[in-house]
Amino acid sequence: MNRLQAFAADLLQREGALVEPIEPEGLEVLAPPALQRAIEIPELCRLGFGSTLPPAARRVGIEADWLARFARMIGERGKWTRRVLRPSNPPLAGVERLLEHELALPNAIYRLRGIGAAWTRYLIFDFRFTALSDEKREGLLRFGVNLATGSMLDGALERLLQRLDTEEEASAPDDADLPPVWDRARILGVVDRALRWRLQRQIAPFAASLQRRSARDQARLYDYHNRLLQDAARRLAALPEGDGRRERERQRSVAIEREYRARLDDLARKYALKITAEWAQTLELVMPVQRLDMLIRRRKGERLVQLDWNPLARRLEALPCAFGHAGDGTRLVCDDALHVVSPAGLAGCGGCGRPYCRVCHPGRCPKCGRPDAAPTMSADQDCHPANPG
Repeated sequence: MNRLQAFAADLLQREGALVEPIEPEGLEVLAPPALQRAIEIPELCRLGFGSTLPPAARRVGIEADWLARFARMIGERGKWTRRVLRPSNPPLAGVERLLEHELALPNAIYRLRGIGAAWTRYLIFDFRFTALSDEKREGLLRFGVNLATGSMLDGALERLLQRLDTEEEASAPDDADLPPVWDRARILGVVDRALRWRLQRQIAPFAASLQRRSARDQARLYDYHNRLLQDAARRLAALPEGDGRRERERQRSVAIEREYRARLDDLARKYALKITAEWAQTLELVMPVQRLDMLIRRRKGERLVQLDWNPLARRLEALPCAFGHAGDGTRLVCDDALHVVSPAGLAGCGGCGRPYCRVCHPGRCPKCGRPDAAPTMSADQDCHPANPG
């Protein structure tokens, strides 16, 4: 039984249907009236999920039509799920070498102050996104955050989720010191910044394709209208002064320029890119980790930060970025408040060139006052993250 077939069988049974697997890769379903209306099937039907269908079966795939039918059945159930895992969490060996390999902090130094077992709480978000222009792209975007440290899980998330199906459900011990769930405003703030640049990265190939085709069409448009203007200019030069046809040629040139600008506007509308993102699901994952206490020093300042080693992903999580909630990568420390940020959060000003911290000085450069070009969607893009719960 393939995964889609198993999912459909479980869902139909939960809705009161009698379900019997049949070969090849099919289900025979006896559905109650409410289920018949919800997914538009007769009382007795066969559904097929493979390349070869059972006799008289309807094909079921991941097309939007069947996904919409299943969504009507599920409703709001499963939007927020919680799992508690208790994998083996042995003490971490070779910590210093691990930090040298995993931690990129070129403008500051760090010292390990301690390490020990702890419990944490992750929130893992799933978003469905649509990028719409003259073509359409759809996909699923997933990211997570550690509520104890603020670290994003980009480097560890895939391996962590691969292990979920092999781990048994458990319960946290009574003395587990779990971090509290963040308040709504803080969660929405993290989701807003984290979602935007991840969406940009996800649709970058599609956006680059749009830009290439737009540039190609603009070049063709320019060549065509430029030839028309040159022909009109030659005819005008060949006419003597005082000839009434000169005015007609001048009017023709004006009309060509007007048509060229209108066609450029049409191209801009054709290749404008609108991106929407809709929250699909949140998984709250509770599990033990190895927690590292680290002292970060920059010039005369210092601050204490914490990092978690995840025993399922077998990966050290990245230092949290206070600016854009970036995933893995280099981190820099600002001089004023010792904010730990990605390189974009400490980049040079576009006007005076002076680097400054975007967390300490949001919006504009403290030296020249130039507004900051924060890394968000471009002007012809629009991102609307729906409520993540």
